[in-house]
Amino acid sequence: MLSVEKSQRMAEFFGCLGDANRLRIVSALADRELCVCEIAAAVEMSESAVSHQLRTLRGARLVGYRKQGRNVFYFLKDGHILNLYREVAEHLDEPQD
Repeated sequence: MLSVEKSQRMAEFFGCLGDANRLRIVSALADRELCVCEIAAAVEMSESAVSHQLRTLRGARLVGYRKQGRNVFYFLKDGHILNLYREVAEHLDEPQD
């Protein structure tokens, strides 16, 4: 049985993924790291809107970033995030009973 604290943290985590735009950003980052302008082009959003969503994803420890000169590249924080994304996508692609 989950503790109250852990269940609350998990609910916040899944809540962060409960936004279609953030899921599209995760999807874009599933293949490789990207800069904000590349993410914005991939998900057809403004760079400002993408930056706002990335702040939320960073706060939830779903994405990380690295600076290279003046550029900032974002990536999925670890394999757990990638696996979770892929498992849910696969689950939704299965035929319904």
